Amino acid sequence: MAQEGDFRLEREPYYRPLHGEVELFEAAWRNRLPVLLKGPTGCGKTRLVEFMAWRLGRSLVTVSCHDDLTAADLAGRYLVTAGETVWVDGPMTRAVRLGAILYLDEIVEARKDTTVVIHPLADDRRALFLEKRGEVLHAPPEFMLAISYNPGYQSVLKELKQSTRQRFVAIDFDYPAAEVEAAIVARESGVDAATAQALVKLAHMTRNLKGNGLDEGASTRLLVHAGKLIAQGVAPRTACEGAVALALSDEREMLAALNELVSSVF
Repeated sequence: MAQEGDFRLEREPYYRPLHGEVELFEAAWRNRLPVLLKGPTGCGKTRLVEFMAWRLGRSLVTVSCHDDLTAADLAGRYLVTAGETVWVDGPMTRAVRLGAILYLDEIVEARKDTTVVIHPLADDRRALFLEKRGEVLHAPPEFMLAISYNPGYQSVLKELKQSTRQRFVAIDFDYPAAEVEAAIVARESGVDAATAQALVKLAHMTRNLKGNGLDEGASTRLLVHAGKLIAQGVAPRTACEGAVALALSDEREMLAALNELVSSVF
């Protein structure tokens, strides 16, 4: 089954706009256009969707995509319960019925024969075809489809098809400028400004290693993890080793290089 969850946010999630993405997302929602968020791991894509669900007053249904995800996992299936065969909505069907925001995280991880099921929802039809029930659901005006992926992980086997991506308004993400990222880390983790700046400096060092032994450098999310450990009294080097270095690599030589970077900063 899909890894999913749906909820209506009670409190405003912290999100710091960077380049007009909030206005673009809201304009897309008002015009019933689906949105594609693309950018590196841990740079704020999911947080933007959470913030927009709160801002727009919509429930949020999230699915973490993976290569075992089937169309039935998304749409729903018949199950036998207490001797009866009953239909159980999947997260996609539930989102359409609720008029929620449906967020498919890391869409390229799903099989291509699964992702085509979203096509009718992502064009002018805004419809979901439930073939097993012989039913067509038409999305209400409040419904929105949002998907995300990391272009840095694209390959021949994991690439977003043009027939899919050209249905979406795209929002490009990258890590924030250093001073903005430091403010985010300080706000989210509770560390002081100097420590947050040091964590961001470390992150930039690791990002320079992308393509030279690392697939990705340290994300803002990892910096927040390290900051939370430091705020709880863990020594900065120990926090960065566990939350940053070991999270980025298992290769012995790369870990040694990352720990040297940590030592140079802290």
